[in-house]
Amino acid sequence: MPKPTKGARLGGSPAHERLILRNLATQLFEHGSITTTETRARRVQPLAEKLLTKAKRGDLHARRLVLTSVTDKDVVRRLFEEIAPSLEGREGGYTRITKIGNRKGDNAPLAVIEIITEPVVSKPKAAKKADKVEETPVVDEAPVVEESAADETVEADLVDEAPAAADEADEAEVEETDAK
Repeated sequence: MPKPTKGARLGGSPAHERLILRNLATQLFEHGSITTTETRARRVQPLAEKLLTKAKRGDLHARRLVLTSVTDKDVVRRLFEEIAPSLEGREGGYTRITKIGNRKGDNAPLAVIEIITEPVVSKPKAAKKADKVEETPVVDEAPVVEESAADETVEADLVDEAPAAADEADEAEVEETDAK
């Protein structure tokens, strides 16, 4: 028994949901791109990808499997003869979903799902270098200067004497104000 999907269904019953997804896939193959809600676009994408993969095989069995979902024979012919050959170099990811904002009436988030027909452009691989780049020594390094222990003790003595001098100045000010 197939495991039911979690969450709310698109049409209410499982049969109605399958019908909605089949119709969306049929319209996608007929027009190349459709505008629908984000949820429906995300739900129809795996079905469309599987049908496109079967169409790339191109044999009779694959055509009959696609005809179980897409019942329009003209759309199936277009899928096998026009769309599938344009996807030969592509390993997967035949569709793209683009969010386009919200619908005016009910503020539902809309998306466009489309079949990617651009040819695959492979990135050129970097040639392997036989000679590794040699590490160049850094010329402008500053020498490390170590402070002597004598300098540290002189600084510590100055810090200790400074608060005492400040206390004496405060006492002198207090005596001057008392004298007045």
